[in-house]
Amino acid sequence: MRDIFPPPDYIPTESAVPGIEVFMPAPPAEDFHQEIVDFKCPQCGAATAYSAADGGLTCTHCGYYEAPQKPIVGRAAEQFEFTVETMARAAQGWGIVRKELNCQNCGAATSLPDDSLSAMCPFCGSNKVIQHLAPQDLLRPRFVLPFKITDAECTKIARQWLGNNWMLPADLSNIATLGAFTGIYLPYWTFDADLRADWKAEVGHTKTERYYDNGEWKTRTVVEWRWESGRVNLHIDDLLIPGSARLSQNLLNQIDNFDLSALSPYEPSYLAGLQAKAYDIPLEMAWETGRQVMREQVRQACLNQTSTPQVRNFNMNLDYANESWRYILLPVYVAHYTYEGKIYQALVNGQSGAIAGQRPVDWNKVWLAIVAILSPGILLGILGLLTMPFAGIGILIGGAGFLLLIIGVVIAVTLYMKADRMDDL
Repeated sequence: MRDIFPPPDYIPTESAVPGIEVFMPAPPAEDFHQEIVDFKCPQCGAATAYSAADGGLTCTHCGYYEAPQKPIVGRAAEQFEFTVETMARAAQGWGIVRKELNCQNCGAATSLPDDSLSAMCPFCGSNKVIQHLAPQDLLRPRFVLPFKITDAECTKIARQWLGNNWMLPADLSNIATLGAFTGIYLPYWTFDADLRADWKAEVGHTKTERYYDNGEWKTRTVVEWRWESGRVNLHIDDLLIPGSARLSQNLLNQIDNFDLSALSPYEPSYLAGLQAKAYDIPLEMAWETGRQVMREQVRQACLNQTSTPQVRNFNMNLDYANESWRYILLPVYVAHYTYEGKIYQALVNGQSGAIAGQRPVDWNKVWLAIVAILSPGILLGILGLLTMPFAGIGILIGGAGFLLLIIGVVIAVTLYMKADRMDDL
């Protein structure tokens, strides 16, 4: 009988001899793997639901309440190195039987409680969805940041947000009363690393010099380029990289003020009654994005060491060390609403209450405001032309009009760009 190689429960390890593969017994996985559990009320047997107020479990049928008993580990939460051993020991699945909702419109896959009857995608609002048993072959989250904001509080936050800007339609704040906020745990990767960069660049120093031209001395400004070099040591701590591409990165960046000091070890009970999103950006892709972000941070730190901001021929050699990662779940409320036939999306940080999203702009208001801003300069300019024959009065009025018009154009362009960003986020 032919032997199986490598033997079961063995993993690759470092070999001291090039070209020779060496295997070692896999470490025990009982600390990482947990049995799939479900949540039933010990009093009436009904499904329980997570309470955002304090993290406990509350029965939706008989009112039975179970206080939270989860420790908080915060930023001291265990991190993992990029090793074969780590990946081999990582647990998989949610640790609880759940359904998966696959949207046929946007392609998002969302994890639901096993007893959920939801038939709408939380990301695009489509009801073209298919439910099936959630797969258990992805990495299991190791830590979670519990919800602190309730859906009722989200409604209040959204009402204020949708009514606090004069460029918005007057009736838009009524949309917030719909309360269509879905609490969902989103996947995030966090990365730590120590970086060392040696840099070298030509740095420009501006100076004034005199020169002789056509029989007279004149002055001119020149840039003198000098080579400079330096070294930057930077520790990156808890760099957050989203684990899903289903939501706008721009919107997520606006609400990512999470306090990771409140991280708790992942327990399936945190998902009771809530939706969750498995990662669709795997660890390797997220780490590549993280490396690019880190590289830019180090590059800026190097440029900050130059004696002037004028730099050319910049070169940097960058080394990474002590890289580590964590897979965590962060609380976010997702809402979508329709206004005049167009779908808009809003996100609320489930811990801090920060909100970001798309808001329709009343362009009639915007154009009227732009006309009002430009009118004084235009009217003064016309008045200056009409009074031009009267000595220097026309020139004075025309000059004032031209100045007001320039200021008005700057303000109008800024206003237009702000409105355009608000409408198209």
